[in-house]
Amino acid sequence: MSTAANKNLRPKRVLSGMRPTGKLHLGNYMGALKNWVNLQNTVNEDGTPKYECYFFIADLHALTTDYADTSRLQQNTLEVALDFLAAGLNPAKSTIFVQSHVAQHAELFTLFSMFTPLGWLERVPTYKDQQEQLKEKDLNTYGFLGYPLLQAADILLYEPDYVPVGADQVAHVELTREVARRFNSLYKTECLPEPDVLVTASPKLPGTDGRKMSKSYGNTILMSDSEDEIRKKLKTMVTDPARIRRTDVGNPDVCPVFDLHKVFSSDETQLKVREGCTTAAIGCIECKGWAADGVVAELQPIHTRRKEYEADATLVDKILKAGNAKAAVRAEQTMKEVRAAMQIHG
Repeated sequence: MSTAANKNLRPKRVLSGMRPTGKLHLGNYMGALKNWVNLQNTVNEDGTPKYECYFFIADLHALTTDYADTSRLQQNTLEVALDFLAAGLNPAKSTIFVQSHVAQHAELFTLFSMFTPLGWLERVPTYKDQQEQLKEKDLNTYGFLGYPLLQAADILLYEPDYVPVGADQVAHVELTREVARRFNSLYKTECLPEPDVLVTASPKLPGTDGRKMSKSYGNTILMSDSEDEIRKKLKTMVTDPARIRRTDVGNPDVCPVFDLHKVFSSDETQLKVREGCTTAAIGCIECKGWAADGVVAELQPIHTRRKEYEADATLVDKILKAGNAKAAVRAEQTMKEVRAAMQIHG
């Protein structure tokens, strides 16, 4: 049976990953991880899985900016694995693995670097943006310049049908498609199919200071934060700047706290907040408390699962080792085709 026919019979393959820079926060969860869980659990009418899912912890990518201090890398990798599993990723349904434990990622990255024009990498928008944002770090390295190419290797190694991304990341996948086209053209093959993006919902989720939730801003609510920590953080969250006194009326449409209500609160609560805020019938503390209720409710089952995995020190390690082995088998299938196309390794 042809490869094309096989592809039509199998579930559509998806692949994505996250860098281990510490415990994941609410923005990571709502912007990507929750969507991954939904993809994993989506079934066809006959009950078969719609997607074959590969999700990885991109520890090599963490080195592109944090190469000077690797003291937390292993612990951060474990924390992200715990957050993956706590969010609901199921090793029986998804292949969960660590990037550096699958040697083919580095091999394919090296081969791609031989024919990728420098200009392709220099024009990636985040290349100059991150250098501006992280001026305290020396990012004049080959690894940092080449991280989009490593990302292309990560993706193409598994020949996915889709890469799930937010709308603001669609352009990032285009370099991967260009690399695949150049490879196939140079070596007269079709072994690297161009992946499509699967645009996933990414709700606006502000941090406690009103800016986008980000570790670099120190404004995050972690997925693993306790109820007390969540409520404490939200009490300090900025609100409508025009509402100075309790008797001032507010405008929910310019209030970061109301953005949280849109994601985590019921329609009934949102209506109550809007009416109370615009008439000064409620204060910001009360509004923040209701927002905290919604966040706590969303995270409660995640906290329960995390405690279960934390209780068995060996379980996460076993899951990752099994995922690494499974990912390596699939990656080697692609590498055999790549080596044959490039006429290396006999």
